[in-house]
Order: sequence, then C-alpha cells, then structure tokens
Amino acid sequence: MALFKRKAKSNTNEPVAGEKQGQMQVLKDAFRLTRKHQPIAFLWMALAFVLVLCAGIIVGIQLNHPVYFTIISLPLAVLVAFFIFTRLANTAAFLSIQDQMGAGASVLMAIRKGFTTTPAVNVSRNQDMVHRSVGRPGIVLVGEGTSAVRALLQDERRKMERFVPGVALTEVIVGDGSGQVSLRKLQKHLKKLPKKLSKDQVREVRNRLKAVGGLSMPIPKGPMPMNRNAKMPKR
Repeated sequence: MALFKRKAKSNTNEPVAGEKQGQMQVLKDAFRLTRKHQPIAFLWMALAFVLVLCAGIIVGIQLNHPVYFTIISLPLAVLVAFFIFTRLANTAAFLSIQDQMGAGASVLMAIRKGFTTTPAVNVSRNQDMVHRSVGRPGIVLVGEGTSAVRALLQDERRKMERFVPGVALTEVIVGDGSGQVSLRKLQKHLKKLPKKLSKDQVREVRNRLKAVGGLSMPIPKGPMPMNRNAKMPKR
C-alpha cells in the first residue's frame, strides 16, 4: 500500500513540476528577448535595486535600526527591480513583433479576458489584413497594413452588418499615424471602449459568427436586439 501511495503522490506532483518548468522557460525567454531588444534593461534593474536598498539602509541608520530596515528593503528592492524588468520585457516583446505581419493579431489574442479574436478575417494581396474581436463593446474590427486597409475594414463592416445587424461596430487601424492606435496601446484601447453588450449577448454574437464560419454560408435573418434585458434571438 505504501508503494501505491508513493506512486500516487509522484503522479500528483508531475503537473506541478511541469507548470514550474513552463514558467521558468517563459522567464528565460523573456530574459533572452529583453537582452536582445533592450540591452541596458539589466543595468536599470541593478540601478533600481541598489537605490532602493541604499535608501532603506540610510533610513535605518537615521532611525538607529539599520539591520531591520536592510532586511525590509531587500525584498522591496527585488520587487522594484522585477517590476522594471516586466515593463522593459513588455516593451521588448512589442519591439520584436511590431514589423511582422499579423502583429496586431498577436497582441489582440494576448488579451486574457473579455475578448475573443479571430485573426485575418479579411486579407488583401498586399498583406493588409483585418482581425475581428468580439467583447462587451461589440464587434471590433482591427486593420493593419497600408492605407488600403480602410477598404478591407469597410468590406468587413458590411459583412457584419448583414450577418449580425444591430451589433455595435468599432473600427481600429493599427499604426503611429493620426487617428491610428499604436501596437503598444492596442490592448488598452480595446479595454477602454464603452460596454454595449451584456455577457449573454456577447456569447450569442460569438455563437452566431461561429455558426456562419467563413461567412460563405446563408445569411441568418432577424435583427439582434440591443436591449440588455432582452434575449438574443435563438437559432
């Protein structure tokens, strides 16, 4: 019986060990990416660590408790250094994908909660593309590419107005020009959009778009009510 218990315990710990290895790999990748795109990141981390630690020691000396404040400031210095690392790693991640095709889709699909993204729902020969995100603000069409992407957005808007009429539609173009949203601010921009659908309505919109697949199927008929208390039409 003892042998079986040991085996069971070993099996229970396997997923936890795998999780830890996965987290360590993510951390290693983040360090590698940051070193490549932000070479002075670790200098800033070291500087922040030293400044916080020295500040704690100085305060401790002033209050006649140098050891106590050193012990307190040590984990705080580590925390501040790690915070700086996460910010710089985030910047490095954006720098690594900003010139790649479909970078906007990568950023949208990284939103953990509130939005479901379907990448490249409309693509031109010049590799301009439109991604579709569905969430509480309604349907958000995100275009990236050249100025011709506006035509793709209009085309996709017409499709959405036919397939899911009445649902709020928002168009966003990724870029650094006037009226555009930079890749770094894309997630925040979507999260700040006003909420116009209830959770049940969001679920119904997702199901309806999933049902029509590549938009080659017959158009579902009937309006989609926008009253939050009203029920969405069933298919």
